[in-house]
Amino acid sequence: MYRLDATDRRIMAALDDDPRMTILLLAQRTGLARGTIQSRLDRYRTEGFLRMESTRIPPAALGRGLAATVSAELDQHQLEEAMAGVRRIPEVLECFAPAGNTDLLCRVVARDPVDLYRVSEEIRLCPGILRTSTSVFLREVIPYRIRPLLDAPD
Repeated sequence: MYRLDATDRRIMAALDDDPRMTILLLAQRTGLARGTIQSRLDRYRTEGFLRMESTRIPPAALGRGLAATVSAELDQHQLEEAMAGVRRIPEVLECFAPAGNTDLLCRVVARDPVDLYRVSEEIRLCPGILRTSTSVFLREVIPYRIRPLLDAPD
């Protein structure tokens, strides 16, 4: 497993400020050579260190201002079918397999409560899903962030 060094942290902090920054601008902002920037970015992509830039688009800008979690209990014999079904639902932004009583925890978005019901039902009706429970987010307290981790000591 590759461990980030101080150079990686400088590059990623600059990218966190502006993920669409060009290699030339990244080199200028970080004081690093363009070749260094390019090789590090290639490594980040290969290792899966960078999220897609579309994660910075707020769902509300796409008409999906209501956010929630949908937890699901699975028939363990149909895990792959359930995951395939959930993947096909565009309103499912992320899905995790947590420890505890919940088998899947999906972060979803919807247009309004009626639309959230539809999204929850789509998840519930996926093959292998036995039951779901939905919790609505009333407001975002801390938006997705990575910068504090980049700035924290190892």
